[in-house]
Amino acid sequence: MIGVITLFILGIPLMGNALAQTPAATPPAADTGDTAFMLISSALVLLMTPGLAFFYGGFVRSRNILNTLMMSFVLMAIVGVTWILWGYSLAFAPGLPFIGGLQWLGLNGVGLETTDYLKGANPVEVVSYAATIPHQAFMIYQAMFAIITPALISGAIAERMSFRAYSLFVLLWSTFIYTPLAHMVWAKGGFLGLYGGLGALDFAGGTVVHISSGVSALVAAIVLGPRKTYPDRLSPPHNVPFILLGAALLWFGWFGFNAGSALSIASGTSGNLVTNVATTAFVATNTAAAAGALMWLILEAVLRGKPTAVGAATGAVAGLVGITPAAGFVTPLSAILIGFITAFVCFYAVSFKHKLQIDDALDTYPVHGVGGTVGAILTAIFATTQVNGAGKNGVLRGNFGELVIEIVAIAIAYAIAGVGTWLILKIIDATIGLRVKEEAEYQGLDINEHGEEGYNSEFGDRPK
Repeated sequence: MIGVITLFILGIPLMGNALAQTPAATPPAADTGDTAFMLISSALVLLMTPGLAFFYGGFVRSRNILNTLMMSFVLMAIVGVTWILWGYSLAFAPGLPFIGGLQWLGLNGVGLETTDYLKGANPVEVVSYAATIPHQAFMIYQAMFAIITPALISGAIAERMSFRAYSLFVLLWSTFIYTPLAHMVWAKGGFLGLYGGLGALDFAGGTVVHISSGVSALVAAIVLGPRKTYPDRLSPPHNVPFILLGAALLWFGWFGFNAGSALSIASGTSGNLVTNVATTAFVATNTAAAAGALMWLILEAVLRGKPTAVGAATGAVAGLVGITPAAGFVTPLSAILIGFITAFVCFYAVSFKHKLQIDDALDTYPVHGVGGTVGAILTAIFATTQVNGAGKNGVLRGNFGELVIEIVAIAIAYAIAGVGTWLILKIIDATIGLRVKEEAEYQGLDINEHGEEGYNSEFGDRPK
């Protein structure tokens, strides 16, 4: 696969004008404030991937820490290349309602223009994704979403999937699962979105990111099977400070994830009201995270006697997941309720998962799949055009039809992610295999998959 990609890259100069970018004679005007805001937001979203690596890494046994970290870090390499070659075009180029076109392969025609690059397709009034920033700035911002989304799945399959199989899986998943969902929800002419589709509300990735990765994680955990030590010989998290560090980095980076999805820091109007969607999303993000952490701590204190650091981190992440589709459409008070409700449901989803004996190792589906589903439904309930005139009112403001649209979007995301992930895993299992050998699983994936250790203790120098 690496060889094929390398040959493709080396062949680009030989393709002449087919894949060559043609820069404008004069750089098009872009708002410097908005451009700076989006580049910073892009960096914040990228920071979430190593944040996720530390969050997941703290949960696993010390002999698997490097492998768990690498399952997130490798996405920055794989998707960082494939998004340029074909991912962005399939996700955002005008095309069919379910997938984008091929005209932007290799970023052909994706330059510093700010407008008119979407002309020629319906709806005709949409001529750009963000009219005040360069097209490439929008592209690289979306690349960061494409990087972290498949990394979320690694939490369900930790400590037992071979790194080679995982690398191939995320390459195929990001191409055949993520790009169609991103196109349907966020691209011009997408089947589900606001640009000429059904009108589902997903401000920053409830369906595209969290439901898709959560459902895929559940399917992957079932197909792969449980760890050899599950459920009788499981170890507690080996490094709780890593979990808190990872959660803090996720919380910090999530401001770029949600507030950045406004694509501008400028204020606007909705009727007689002044709006600023970036500020609204920023406030909603912090508020829901705080509410989620608080709810989880209360539940632990009441039901289990002691609030835990792991619980605080998990609750904050659950609140962040829940607010993601709603951040730019709801008020701060609604964000509190979304954080509370999402954390409450996710808390019991984690307990229910254990009863089902499904080895979703780090609770990816109970937090991201369930949290994303709850957040999408609550978006349809609490959304208001008083916050964002480009959005829609929800159930509480008389628009009961939005809930139906949101449920349809959720069902489609479940179907695409679930069936697609199952097919990809079965193909990989039939070709190169999915799991490491039993001996390697007991010994640890760090030394067997990467030839190195995180702490140089378990297989280090020993007396002969």
